[in-house]
Amino acid sequence: MQIKALALAATILAALAAPVSAQIKDHVFKVGIGLNDDHPQALAVKYFAEQLSAKSGGKLVAKLYASGSLGNDVSMTSALRGGTLEMTVPDTSTLMSLIKPFGVLNLPLTFNNEQEADAVLDGPFGQKLLAKLPEKGLVGLGYWENGFRHVTNSRRPITKADDLVGLKLRVIQSPLFLDTFSALGANATPMPFTELYSAMEQAAVDGQENPAATILSSKFYEVQKHMVLSRHMYSTWALLMSKKTWDGLSAQEQKIVQDAAREATVYERKTIRAFGDKALGELKKVGMQVTELPPAEQAKMRAKLQPVLAKYAKEFGEDTTGELNAELAKVRGTAK
Repeated sequence: MQIKALALAATILAALAAPVSAQIKDHVFKVGIGLNDDHPQALAVKYFAEQLSAKSGGKLVAKLYASGSLGNDVSMTSALRGGTLEMTVPDTSTLMSLIKPFGVLNLPLTFNNEQEADAVLDGPFGQKLLAKLPEKGLVGLGYWENGFRHVTNSRRPITKADDLVGLKLRVIQSPLFLDTFSALGANATPMPFTELYSAMEQAAVDGQENPAATILSSKFYEVQKHMVLSRHMYSTWALLMSKKTWDGLSAQEQKIVQDAAREATVYERKTIRAFGDKALGELKKVGMQVTELPPAEQAKMRAKLQPVLAKYAKEFGEDTTGELNAELAKVRGTAK
């Protein structure tokens, strides 16, 4: 018995003394995204891969597949659920069809700035949403910033809320986006992002709405003349892993993935904000005419959107909407 106990102790000590890499299996995670490989989202995936490799002694590998080569947000999220793809970074709006409360993050004119968004997403409210994902075959590793969305078009400058009336604008494949732009008087046309550039080039749509970083990196300025800083909606991505992949990892491997994801989240937000600030200047340089909506016109836009806000507050759950507003009040220091 004593010999067996000594042998067991020796085995445990050897395992503890072994390098981290010896305790981790080889895993390759394919990470599909719809954006170009020079977009801040892609740079953050590459940073995540570097952190993953460094923390696992090269055993955990993340491989980027950019430019929609593995599909669009909806199809890649479906592939994660089915276990045929390991990771993707979709806009959270595409998760609404699976988990309705995710929709509150995209309610128009909700967040005033990026700091408010960070506080809400990283706090109890955002984490509660991520906790709903495993039941749908997904694991949420963090929120990455897409940014405040702005409208571009090839027909005319937008200087007032009514200038949006009649424009055929591509929107994300989501009823909320569809209703938002329909309420503003636009002809809202849902379409996968991967089809957007050619649709604008062929004048199948007049324009679209996205953050400045995406407008620049996707070279929309080649087919769009006008941009208005509408800030109509804040947009965030979710860094997702297939639950089937996650469940196949050891506790130690899961911790490494989580730690790498946390560091990549900080990196992504910093990178995209710097890129977004620079992007606006670059877009002006290449000839885009950029306008801003005066506060009075923003107020008109808000008034037009009240029915949409009321409808989706109910649809996403009034409890959830109330929780979001309470969290925002705390962040703004106005909670009573």
